[in-house]
Amino acid sequence: MMHFIFSDDVRRDPYHWYAQVREASPVLHDPRSGMWMLFDYESVKRAMDDHETFSSVVHPPTGRAPEWLVFLDPPRHSKLRAIVMRTFTPRAIAGLEPRIHELSRALLDEHLARGEMDLVDDYAGPLPVMVIAELIGIPIEDRPRFMRWSQAIVNLSYAIAGGAAAAQALREHAPARAEMLAYVTELAERRRLEPKDDLLTRLVEAEVDGERLSMEDILGFFQLLLSAATETTTNFIDNAVLSFIENPDQLARLRYNPDLLPWALEEVVRYRSPGQAMFRETTRDVEMHGRVIPAGSFVLVMVGSANRDPKRFANPEAFDIGRDPNPHIAFGHGIHFCIGAALARLEARVALTDLFSRMETIELASDEPWEPRKALHVHGPAHLPIRFTQRVREESLR
Repeated sequence: MMHFIFSDDVRRDPYHWYAQVREASPVLHDPRSGMWMLFDYESVKRAMDDHETFSSVVHPPTGRAPEWLVFLDPPRHSKLRAIVMRTFTPRAIAGLEPRIHELSRALLDEHLARGEMDLVDDYAGPLPVMVIAELIGIPIEDRPRFMRWSQAIVNLSYAIAGGAAAAQALREHAPARAEMLAYVTELAERRRLEPKDDLLTRLVEAEVDGERLSMEDILGFFQLLLSAATETTTNFIDNAVLSFIENPDQLARLRYNPDLLPWALEEVVRYRSPGQAMFRETTRDVEMHGRVIPAGSFVLVMVGSANRDPKRFANPEAFDIGRDPNPHIAFGHGIHFCIGAALARLEARVALTDLFSRMETIELASDEPWEPRKALHVHGPAHLPIRFTQRVREESLR
């Protein structure tokens, strides 16, 4: 079953399969791997909310997950999260908008005259890396290195599948991790001597229970932000463009009424959730839909399926940028609600505004099925060649 779930065809378009499983067995057990999967909205949201039963401290086939914020439970999770939230305040995020526009337009300026680009490589991939680099306080010119590290980190998702792919991902991550540790250690020492107004300085100066964070703690934050904050936003932007190309009536609707953009962004992450699954582990036997998930079970919480559940969303297979209400759980729920959700929304809003205000028409430049991203738990293209015509003059979304 695992080979089928993680095949390119299913990962490119998992929604027909989701619908079949949700109807037949919303709580599914794979006896070969021992893994459990939750597919319906009710079960997925419960797993997110009930952290005492569904722990974030998980043990995939390769052993315990790294001690990043997303893989911790209270009270340590609460204390570490509070440190990062000082950087991700609404005011701080809103203040980034002019700089994000500046970075966005500079990237687009390099390619607009050609009338074609790879949306992932040329725009949606670099933009979030540049933004998070500035937020953390690391030199933006090191972008190629960050992108290489990010790939090694997200490939750790292969740990859930076990076998040769998991072993290879761990082997590739080891030297990248050593390189990151040396890099972050040097930068942290600079911040101790010359503090700045950035996240790295806050991490260096932070204390938990009267003790400074260790370099392992700081590295954990660095790896999490470098991977989650960039991967999610890259897929958010790519999936938005894909959804509008496939639904030109909705793009016309957005151009006619640009005020729909905030609703459009929420519909993108519901319709094509950037993160399709989250990981949990049961701390006790738990009954769901007449089945008992034993204590100590590794659970895949299928967010992408929950966001298409017809019991919660009317006509869930339709891409409707005016959908209201839209109680999607693409950014999680409860104590692990995504710290970077506001930043991802801002970057996607800037990206769509800049793309659609500077492009008159936009279409896929290849008839070949797009290749899924490397990370098994995410949804989005590894490459997305697009062809477009440039607007004679820059205009609003209209």
